[in-house]
Amino acid sequence: MRWKVAILTASDKGSRGEREDTSAQVIRELVEEEMNGEIVEYRIVPDEIKEIMASLIEMTDYYQADLIFTAGGTGLGPRDVTPEATLQVIDRQVPGLAEAMRMKAMQKSPEAMLLRGISGIRGSTLIVNLPGKPEGVHEGLAAIIEQLPLALSSLRGANNGNS
Repeated sequence: MRWKVAILTASDKGSRGEREDTSAQVIRELVEEEMNGEIVEYRIVPDEIKEIMASLIEMTDYYQADLIFTAGGTGLGPRDVTPEATLQVIDRQVPGLAEAMRMKAMQKSPEAMLLRGISGIRGSTLIVNLPGKPEGVHEGLAAIIEQLPLALSSLRGANNGNS
């Protein structure tokens, strides 16, 4: 199956054109090469809860993405609000994905325990918060990418006899 994937980068500098969004490129490459995914929407917004929420809702409800990756806004800084925005739009959390990404990242750097990214479900869309740096994006996706097709199939109704 070909998965519809959306990418949302939360970055004040990126939204003003002051920084190239290399994290989104890492996501795009991994999605296309490792998941047979198609990018159906991509955008950069400032680190504002309402803008992040509105984009997540539009990507889910209008673009009907199977999977949304966010990049950025998961640290401890006062403008890092991506997890809060995500919590406001999801119906259920999927904590194992975020835990696996943090555990993998902590093997290289104990600082990874400070990342606050979450994962959850809105309707039948899986939303995964990734860090903002390209290395963190690659590491995080590498930790979970093999499980994503199963998760997405389950959301679409396959494998429901297991519950």
